[in-house]
Amino acid sequence: MDEAREQARLDWQAGAIFRPVRTGNAFEETVERLLQAIKLGVFGFGDRLPAERDLAARLGVSRETLREALRTLQQAGCVEPRRGRYGGTFVTYRMPAPDVADLRRAARDLGGALEDALAYRQVLEVGAAEATARRALSPDQRAHLESRLTDLEGAPPEHYRQLDSRFHLAIGELTGSPTLAAAIAEARMRLNDLLNAIPMLDRNIEHAAEQHRAMVRAILAGDGDAARRATEEHLAATAALLRGFLA
Repeated sequence: MDEAREQARLDWQAGAIFRPVRTGNAFEETVERLLQAIKLGVFGFGDRLPAERDLAARLGVSRETLREALRTLQQAGCVEPRRGRYGGTFVTYRMPAPDVADLRRAARDLGGALEDALAYRQVLEVGAAEATARRALSPDQRAHLESRLTDLEGAPPEHYRQLDSRFHLAIGELTGSPTLAAAIAEARMRLNDLLNAIPMLDRNIEHAAEQHRAMVRAILAGDGDAARRATEEHLAATAALLRGFLA
């Protein structure tokens, strides 16, 4: 991948996550941002992370802080450095297989914050879909959204959740609001373990595919009301599925 294509990939996939750190704990927040990108599937198993100079510049941290964070993730088994012409830092984290026991453990960890997290996600993503539909998207932006949908619809079960994250994050990015896109990424991260642990049910995947297509059709048609309705339906169905497995 040449430098221009890699830069474009970073802009589309990780702009909401790889943004300047906001606190005085630069090392801790850098680790958090990198883990978000990996656990949300922005960069999956085997993917190469962007070059250190680009990551450090986007995060607003020193190269040494970034390297320390990457060493920590290497020790945790999440990334691996490789040397040579095609070297770099590669993701070695594998998303766990869906498991109802994991789902219930993750729900217990959230406790009473589960309903809050679901409501927060609903407000953010419904608003983002409507806002994106009301924007004049460029041909590249429209193609990017369609590409995310195509990737998701063709995903094998082991990559479905990763590509589902990428689809939803893309809508946030296309709002043109970095603050909103970042909030969507953070909201998704709160629910990430729960969403990843939902068993893969064929009928549910079919329903989700119909809902995703409705969202994209509405956004590309510039119909904000339809985009809102389609996203509300989709997120309500996901929340109902979660509650069903937790009952």
